[in-house]
Amino acid sequence: AASCADLLVGGSGADRSEPAWEQTYRALEHGIVRRRCQATTIREFPPAIREFARVFLDLQRKRHQADYASAGEFPKRIVIQDIRYVTDAIAGFQQAPAKDRRAFAVYLLLNLRNY
Repeated sequence: AASCADLLVGGSGADRSEPAWEQTYRALEHGIVRRRCQATTIREFPPAIREFARVFLDLQRKRHQADYASAGEFPKRIVIQDIRYVTDAIAGFQQAPAKDRRAFAVYLLLNLRNY
């Protein structure tokens, strides 16, 4: 799966700056991503990207629940179901046009400015 860094700086094998890739890869702040995925502006993206954002929010919530849950609260069948859920969302995201995936990466990584 292409990361935000791959979309903006280039994937493996690309003529890219490794320090720029590292900085971009590490720049993603999950709190900002959550707020951006919840914002009404997410509606401007194609359905596959909106679905990816919805799945991210759902699994981020579950991950936070898991931090404080007992082991029995997440049975194996639910975890396997969630893996399929995420795999489908990633596949859909990868099918979205590259320009929309890049725009989503910029939306998540950079400060929003209104003019």
